[in-house]
Amino acid sequence: MLRNLRAELARRSILVKDVAELLNVRAATVSDKINGYYDFTYDEAYLVKRTYFPDINIEYLFEKSTENARKEAVK
Repeated sequence: MLRNLRAELARRSILVKDVAELLNVRAATVSDKINGYYDFTYDEAYLVKRTYFPDINIEYLFEKSTENARKEAVK
C-alpha cells in the first residue's frame, strides 16, 4: 500500500477519479495501484508527482508500506 500517496491525496483533497483522469485509466485501476495490487509505472508516478505534488519527493510519495514489503518477501 502506498500510504504516503494516499495521505497526500487526502490532504490536498485530490480524488482517485482525478488521478484516474490524469492517467487515462479507470478509478478502480488507480485504487488497485494505491492499495498495492499493481505498481504504478515510472511514467505514471512521475506524472502524478509533477501534476499534484511538485513540492514532494517522488520516493516519499511512492514508498511501499512495510506491510506490503513483508508480503512480497514471503512470496
